[in-house]
Amino acid sequence: MTAEFKRVIVAVLGMLFLASLLVVAYKEVKREHKPGERPKPVVAADSKECVDCHQKTSPGIVLQWQDSKHALRGIGCLTCHAADAKDVDAFEHHGVKIATIVSPLDCSKCHPTEFKQQAASRHAEAASFVGSADNFLGEVVEGGPTPTLGCEACHGTTVKVLPSGKLDPATWPNGGMGRINPDGSKGSCAACHYRHDFSLAIARGPDTCGKCHTGPDHPQLEVYNESKHGVRFRELHDQMNLTAQPWVVGRDYHAAPTCATCHMSATPTQPVNHDPGMRIAWTLRPIISTRQKDWEQKRDDMMDVCQQCHSESWAKNYFTQYDAFVAHYNTKFAAPAQLIMDGLRKAGKLTGIQFDEAIEFTFFELWHHEGRRARHGAAMMAPDFVQWKGMYEVAKNFYTRLVPEAEKLLPGVTRTALQGEGHRWLQGGK
Repeated sequence: MTAEFKRVIVAVLGMLFLASLLVVAYKEVKREHKPGERPKPVVAADSKECVDCHQKTSPGIVLQWQDSKHALRGIGCLTCHAADAKDVDAFEHHGVKIATIVSPLDCSKCHPTEFKQQAASRHAEAASFVGSADNFLGEVVEGGPTPTLGCEACHGTTVKVLPSGKLDPATWPNGGMGRINPDGSKGSCAACHYRHDFSLAIARGPDTCGKCHTGPDHPQLEVYNESKHGVRFRELHDQMNLTAQPWVVGRDYHAAPTCATCHMSATPTQPVNHDPGMRIAWTLRPIISTRQKDWEQKRDDMMDVCQQCHSESWAKNYFTQYDAFVAHYNTKFAAPAQLIMDGLRKAGKLTGIQFDEAIEFTFFELWHHEGRRARHGAAMMAPDFVQWKGMYEVAKNFYTRLVPEAEKLLPGVTRTALQGEGHRWLQGGK
């Protein structure tokens, strides 16, 4: 064996050894602790009695807490649940004043930046849906307990406190994103950071967002799952390094983006932000989509995320197509449909009561269900939601339901709305 050959062998063996170390290191970083092992919690003296008791009465939450970074730092039960006697939801529990709800204001004592960002977001205002058409459907048309377990479970509601300091069972439990807490703060950190382990992996995963962002009117999870992004996440989940800090796309992971990646998490030039609307240029929620305030900056911030995997030209071209699609939806269907409904209302053909006429359901589903599916499909690269679950349903119901129903109520009311270029095909044009 020549000296040169020996040097080659040694070099190859060295590289293999280094590679094995890197693999082991990667596996250790991506999980919070080894299988079969539990991190050793630091139990603060004031929380020892709580832990000892709850290990018997509700062991699951103790085990979840033991999995958390809080436990490793000695942040115990009373750190979060201790209450002042003046707090409206304070009650005595085994000689200690505590509160059931740990509100965003409570969390702000240790996480002030995150609290300010969350408080400025639309998530924090989610309970303001009260009075909307959605709320009227759930509260009045559907009636019963539906809002608490349905709409309000995502949007949140005002949590009421009984004279005893305990929470009114008609309003609690509620983990709604815009929940109005007894201390006046809005929201629930635990809506995304599930208590009591506050797992980063759960908060960063798409299914957490999908708890609320799913269904016919806001199908973001289904759209994501259909997209290439969602496919890559499912197949390459083990490469996502979901527990890393600070979890910068393009550095800590590259396999796929999640909802958090695009809307909240860090890039090489942007820090994490707890306002999920900070990179959204269009609002896809209303009947007619509009640009957000400062939409150019928001688009640039989203472009920064895209360019961690895509070229600048690719991302710009896609957004050009997306913008054109939203404008097309607005002008061909949303604005004409709104014009028709306004004409009926002005002529006194609709009562002042919501959803007491069939055409009101038709119109609502046109923009609230079908139109949103199409727009979100375009935003998140899911072709089937753009076409068959989206624009096909929009067009079919616009031409075969909304227009005939409106003409039956008031002949000629659709004439102006159908004069646009997109409707020439009705007169045999192309």
